[in-house]
Amino acid sequence: MEGKGKGRAIGIDLGTTYSCVAAWQHDRIEIIPNDQGNRTTPSYVAFTDSHRLIGDAAKNQVANNPINTVYDAKRLIGRKFNDPTVQSDMNYWPFKVVPGADDKPMIAVTYRGEEKLFSAEEISSMVLNKMKDIAEAYLGSAVTDAVVTVPAYFSDSQRQATKAAGAIAGLNVMRIINEPTAAAIAYGLDRSYYRKEFATIEANVTEVKAITGDTHLGGQDMDNRMLNYFMNEFKIRKGKDNSGNPKAVWRLRTACERAKRVLSSTFETPIEIESLCEGIDLFFTASRAKFEELNMDLFDKCMELVEKCLSDAKMEKSSVDEVVLVGGSSRIPKVQQLLQGLLGGKEVRKTINPDEGKLSNEGRIPKVQQLLLAAKLSNEGNEKVQNLVLLDVTPLSLGVEVIGDVLSVVIPRNTCIPIRREKGFTTTRDNQTIVSFAVYEGERSKATDNNLLGEFILQGIPEAPRCVPKIKVWFDIDENGIMNVSAEHTESGVKNSITITNHKGRLSSEEIERMVGEAEKYRLEDEKHKKKVEARYAVEHYAYNMRNAIRSAAKLTAEEKETMEDAFKSFVQWLIFNEHAEVDDFKGKMKELRTVFDPIIHKMN
Repeated sequence: MEGKGKGRAIGIDLGTTYSCVAAWQHDRIEIIPNDQGNRTTPSYVAFTDSHRLIGDAAKNQVANNPINTVYDAKRLIGRKFNDPTVQSDMNYWPFKVVPGADDKPMIAVTYRGEEKLFSAEEISSMVLNKMKDIAEAYLGSAVTDAVVTVPAYFSDSQRQATKAAGAIAGLNVMRIINEPTAAAIAYGLDRSYYRKEFATIEANVTEVKAITGDTHLGGQDMDNRMLNYFMNEFKIRKGKDNSGNPKAVWRLRTACERAKRVLSSTFETPIEIESLCEGIDLFFTASRAKFEELNMDLFDKCMELVEKCLSDAKMEKSSVDEVVLVGGSSRIPKVQQLLQGLLGGKEVRKTINPDEGKLSNEGRIPKVQQLLLAAKLSNEGNEKVQNLVLLDVTPLSLGVEVIGDVLSVVIPRNTCIPIRREKGFTTTRDNQTIVSFAVYEGERSKATDNNLLGEFILQGIPEAPRCVPKIKVWFDIDENGIMNVSAEHTESGVKNSITITNHKGRLSSEEIERMVGEAEKYRLEDEKHKKKVEARYAVEHYAYNMRNAIRSAAKLTAEEKETMEDAFKSFVQWLIFNEHAEVDDFKGKMKELRTVFDPIIHKMN
């Protein structure tokens, strides 16, 4: 797959809570700091009466604007509004989620005094665009291509939605890569000998043996457990229910998240929030023991997934050489302890920074190791990068529905991709000229218990007794895990196909085009607001500096100082009554002030 070739390629770790971007620079991977100097950026987008904020600026104002600050958009992407996980997550979000067309979850916010509806793809595209801007500012050149990570267990629908988010952000998503695969590459890149994990690494070849996971088994799920516990404790001890107060809930959530981090290195920590609800303070002590008790079922689920992954990879526990931990929750001592016990006391490797996926002792090799693929695909990297080979796998079984609502699997899960595989089918009735194919992904034997990806028909089959016609069905899966299914009647050559691109709430090409246009409109609005803020700051800075300089000047007469004071007071009043002034207004005011201040300053010199 070739990039567009018009700019640099970057790697983006689009996270649920934080995102990270990297570029190939100086013959190595550089994790790029944002405008605040941070190497990770909150995946937050906030809307106000006047402008839109993304990243640190958005997260910093959540307490004052919770219902219009969106986070966790990744948990909505590619899902339906009536999905039980969506309904459960909605209990923890201060912002509103409503059903849209085809039961698509839409995020409702108030922006510039109007209610706006945004899809999860649009919110994610805003975060991706922020990462793109961060990279372009650092590199000093345009960025057009990117490789983006997704959770290993993301469905085909969620992968498509992620690609759509990239398109809305103006990025050509060259490749979608699984997050644990990226971590395996990070660990294995500088190894020249054979390693076994749930991936095997030999020289520059990384072969994923098996993947499994749960998109709702992460740090925020643990935060939610703590949040529920302390809200209930506050209700019991203080007799106040703060669950309906978005600001109070956010303040407590933030305190719980902070406590969770601290408990990875200590056994207890205070949670203290002044005037949490109706002037009542919250002062509790969070202990590691209580945290582990609240989340033990999640930890157990994590270990079950590890065992399942070993089983799928057909590997014994004793054959695992090393375990590499990535992700913020890998810092939790109980997780490390349980994993070490599961693997017979084998030490877990902690040399990768959990947030950036950076090998702390072996150079900057980030979890955004998809950057290596971006560099490889755009011919940027060195010889080691160009020799890199990645053999990923499909996370779910794929097949078609046959008579009796049975899923006939064509490609089993954990099959190495890219792949093209065929399977034979036939008719079920005499003289049948049309066959319908419903394509599913999942592990249930009953087809309709799985996730329907799309449907197409093969028509024009010559009449014949049942079971006589021979129909071949091909499943093609590309490097991103995205699929094309085709069918052909072998004797007549009648054929048809479907590319799984617009089903189960996915965005159509028309919707993507519309959202690209809207994203450009919002980008221009953001730039306009930035210029207005800069113009206001410039004239304010000038006015205050000049006033201070003239006030302290000994050479000036009382009349000259009074003229300056009058001009300054008039300017301050103008600011108060011209809150919505535009750039030209500020420039005009600057010119007006200069006609008063500059002659006086010139006299001082």
